[in-house]
Amino acid sequence: MHSLRTRITAEIPHLRRYARALAGCPEEADDLVQGCLERALKNARKWDPDKGLRSWLFRILHNNHVSRRRSVDRELHFRRHFREPDAVAAGQEVSTELDGVRAAMAELPEEHRNALLLVAVEGFTYEEASEVLSVPVGTLRSRLSRARESLRTKTNGASAKRVERGAE
Repeated sequence: MHSLRTRITAEIPHLRRYARALAGCPEEADDLVQGCLERALKNARKWDPDKGLRSWLFRILHNNHVSRRRSVDRELHFRRHFREPDAVAAGQEVSTELDGVRAAMAELPEEHRNALLLVAVEGFTYEEASEVLSVPVGTLRSRLSRARESLRTKTNGASAKRVERGAE
């Protein structure tokens, strides 16, 4: 059990990063991680050492998030946690582009956003991410493809609008 606790502790930074991406709010992310750790330690006997610890923990975290989301009105939750800043200081081109990517990510359907976060940000394999999200690998690949295409469209459109404004 001591070894498992040590291994779980090593995963906390990864869990926090994913939780922040899911929740959009540091306080809620910390609550998600706390709940995940409590469940993992409480259910340590249920963990299969032949399967990856990280994917098991991420699955607990993800399921915890889904449970919380079901109890909150979806639209209010989205607006409260993914609000864009009112203004961006001039000369902050990289920051502006990053804000555009964040906004485009926030507009993705949740299942597409989650798939993209697990694979592109957290570095999960398709198989691990499909296990975390409890979907077949083919479904995960389809969601990734749609998410990437949507991001390309939204971020390229925003770049084109900035270029047009600059030419005027």
